[in-house]
Amino acid sequence: MRIGQYQLKNRILLAPMAGITDQPFRKLCAHYGAGLTFSEMMSTNPQVWHTEKSQLRLAHHQDAGINAVQIAGADPQEMAQAAQVNVEYGAQLIDINMGCPAKKVNKKLAGSALLQFPHLVREILGSVVNAVNVPVTLKIRTGWDRQHRNCVEIAQIAEQSGIQAISIHGRTRECLFEGEAEYDNIKAVKQAISIPVIANGDITSVQKAKFVLDYTGADAIMIGRGALGNPWIFQGIAGLIEQNQCVEEPNLEEKCGVILRHIEDLHQFYGAEKGYRIARKHVGWYLQGILPNSNFKQTFNAITSAEQQLSALKDFFNFIRYGNSNV
Repeated sequence: MRIGQYQLKNRILLAPMAGITDQPFRKLCAHYGAGLTFSEMMSTNPQVWHTEKSQLRLAHHQDAGINAVQIAGADPQEMAQAAQVNVEYGAQLIDINMGCPAKKVNKKLAGSALLQFPHLVREILGSVVNAVNVPVTLKIRTGWDRQHRNCVEIAQIAEQSGIQAISIHGRTRECLFEGEAEYDNIKAVKQAISIPVIANGDITSVQKAKFVLDYTGADAIMIGRGALGNPWIFQGIAGLIEQNQCVEEPNLEEKCGVILRHIEDLHQFYGAEKGYRIARKHVGWYLQGILPNSNFKQTFNAITSAEQQLSALKDFFNFIRYGNSNV
């Protein structure tokens, strides 16, 4: 799997997710085998480029692999300028968001709202591609609503505009995250264009990943919600798809160690005051896969100290592993 001049280590990618795919999470997913990870969505509004929040989103570490940054906006020139600024900051690949279904994004005519205006899509893609000397990719949905599924048209515009790869979430904006992903439409896009197509949507297991790749003929798959609390999903999928081998999930001992290191990394990355808040959602996701009916989530969410979070986690993990706890 190649995107521009970059040879990816495999065909399993981590989707860009707002508030989730920060540097610590990207590093963790890359460690477990994600072939490419994307930053959180960056606004093209120049007023926010140099804020602390934006700087954190742009923070990259070599352990996360290729530095791929996603941008979102509606003005072709602002998008081009934002791409240039991000490349100056170290971005090695620019991804354009035309798939986000969030109302606050769509109100600004950004994200999936752009799918309603193919002429504007062409302008934006052309402006960004011509503005930078790094590969530019695109992420879309199958259309704005069920009556206007135009992913094939948009994909053809993307190819004509110089886009190097396209990711498709198999739902319309109207569907949000409800119902089943439309793999038939992803398959149709793959048959209509020659640039790499990346399938996204409802890929939450090793078996589902193989099915989606086989059914759609896509060049790669992109994991989003399936990686929440489950970063080791990448090694399982890579084992089956790349080596035709069944790779076991980490045992409980390893998972507990990974979770503790992830939470410590969040505390260090964001600082103790902000880090403990960010950690809460990740611990909630991890618990869903380890002990889903536990009351520990409520206990953990009430803690207002990074140090106490780590102490409580260690006690909880000792309890579920060995049946003893200091609590």
